[in-house]
Amino acid sequence: MTSTENEAEAGGSRLEVRLAASDEEIAAAQALRYRVFYDEMGARPSAAMAARGSDFDDFDTVCDHLLVLDPARGTGGAAVVGTYRLIRREVGERFGRFYTAGEYDISKVLAGGGRFMELGRSCVDAEYRTGTTMQMMWAGIASYVFDHGIDLMFGCASLPGTDPDALATQLAYLHHFHLAPEAMRPRALPELYVDMNRAPADSLNPRRALASLPPLVKGYLRLGGFVGDGAVIDHQFNTTDVCVLVKTDLVTAKYSKHYDRTARDVMATS
Repeated sequence: MTSTENEAEAGGSRLEVRLAASDEEIAAAQALRYRVFYDEMGARPSAAMAARGSDFDDFDTVCDHLLVLDPARGTGGAAVVGTYRLIRREVGERFGRFYTAGEYDISKVLAGGGRFMELGRSCVDAEYRTGTTMQMMWAGIASYVFDHGIDLMFGCASLPGTDPDALATQLAYLHHFHLAPEAMRPRALPELYVDMNRAPADSLNPRRALASLPPLVKGYLRLGGFVGDGAVIDHQFNTTDVCVLVKTDLVTAKYSKHYDRTARDVMATS
């Protein structure tokens, strides 16, 4: 993967996006996840996580960690201001499981063939939550998709809070307007399943419902994303999760001119 730079809005600095190149950078990504998920969003850490101030699990040892870095903050881990966790099909199958499978039956995705990857653990430092940072993140994902020939991306995306009735409008909107085709549709595991059809379609204002969704979920939908059947309450992370699937055609199309122009040499091998 290669390094790509863009002018960032935060302090006029120049950001870079690439895969983590050292244990130090991975540790910095895990620390950033802890600050965002646990300190800001109220997730409940394990004793080991709290002691280290780090969000980590077994998947971190096998995944690729996509990073957004601001060199003005320093080198190595000090520069990490955003992160995304990427697990390609062959990596997850060799590992024996995918994170999403802990909440959803993804057998239809697995049976569908093709090259796919799981996305997760996305977060950005509070000082860098700008459109430019997200564009950098998506440019990095698009490059990764190009490099590995990915056809489909999927993963759990979160809505804040654990009361599905308080999220009835958002969940019903996703169910009625963005449900994945049956042939590829994940379904929440029976013991975790929360019905998303919490309001009639004709009672919704689609534009307002879309606007009320978290930015990451809106980003997936604008790329033509779908959602699975059923939501899942994640009490550890204080969220209500939906399973999102995105075919990569629109992701690659958006950035194809950029990569053609730079001969796809926009990310430094890591």
